[in-house]
Amino acid sequence: MFELLLTSFPAIIRYFQLKRRGEAITVWNMRTAVFLWAIMAFFLFMVIFYFHPKSYTGLLPFRTVSVVAQTSGPVTEVAVHNGQRVAAGDVLFRIEDSAQKAALSQAKAELDTLAAAEVKAQDSLIVAQAGVAQAQANLDKLKVDLSNAQSLFERNVGSGDAVRELEASVAVAEAELAAADAQVDLAQNDISQAIPAQRAAAETAVERAQVSVDQTEVHAFNDGVVTQLALSVGSPASTLIISPAMVIIPDRDADAPLRITAGFSQVARATLYEGMPAEVACDSNASLSFRNAVMPAQIVAIQPAVATGQVVPGGRLLEPGNLNARGSMLVYFELLHSEHEAMMLDGSGCIVQTYTNNLRGVTGHIIAATGVVKAVGLRLKVWGAILSGIGLAGGGGH
Repeated sequence: MFELLLTSFPAIIRYFQLKRRGEAITVWNMRTAVFLWAIMAFFLFMVIFYFHPKSYTGLLPFRTVSVVAQTSGPVTEVAVHNGQRVAAGDVLFRIEDSAQKAALSQAKAELDTLAAAEVKAQDSLIVAQAGVAQAQANLDKLKVDLSNAQSLFERNVGSGDAVRELEASVAVAEAELAAADAQVDLAQNDISQAIPAQRAAAETAVERAQVSVDQTEVHAFNDGVVTQLALSVGSPASTLIISPAMVIIPDRDADAPLRITAGFSQVARATLYEGMPAEVACDSNASLSFRNAVMPAQIVAIQPAVATGQVVPGGRLLEPGNLNARGSMLVYFELLHSEHEAMMLDGSGCIVQTYTNNLRGVTGHIIAATGVVKAVGLRLKVWGAILSGIGLAGGGGH
């Protein structure tokens, strides 16, 4: 409409010219002016729509967290309800845990058994060391007796049988000492290696059993709002991500910028650029007063690929004929004023209007000035969204 008004001056001039001459105002007399009007309107339309692309697919995306149990069993308590705000660490629901607690008690009992075995091994080491001392003393005594018997035998006082008997006794005593040393080594090995390894395995079993017990209490991992709660006491807890017990809408990360995404025609690739100014009008912010209904923004990123061209491994060969639909360029926008971010509702559908202002010279200024037409049109579309939303245009369900 504004484009037609801006280009109507040839027809207006021709109209007053015919009035001044007193000639009849007919289609034939106005043909040249109307033709010029149509040509100028067409080119103005083309300039405005080419250099100031618009998208009706604006969206404020948000993430959700699907809550599933890590273990199976009947639910014994549901600690939240739909719409409740939760903080990280809050209990969401509990699962029957008698089997897990029994396993934990058994693991702890095995750990206690190892503690008793460690004490026993210490006592065994003391006994073995005493056996070594006794065997060493017995061996020393027998060696002295053998030395004395050999001296007597050399002086023809003692008998050879006594010497041989003591030699045999010394050999037996040395074997007993070696056996006692082996018992000491065995006890030390139990204390330094075997029992610590068994203790580590038992402690791991206790930790694993404790984890199983802890998994019967499902906690929130982030702050947010509970929705789609489909759980009740007595129902089995699902461990499948495709069947979550509830969904949590997490709070926005204060450090992460709020971004609106929108799809544009591939033809707009030559026009869109990072830093390009834009305006965002979301249905959830539409109001009769227009207060905060249209928010200034800018392009911060343009996805370097069109999603419809994505090729993924599969059993079928790619058939280009099945990809007739042209994909959109995905563009990311950020609001210029941080106070507007708190006013945005996650998931809102938005109209995004961009404005070219990077062209130089008089032509560039003229093209940038034509953006006012799109700005006015965007505000009229906000009125249209209001009418549709309240049901006067066939929408809204009123």
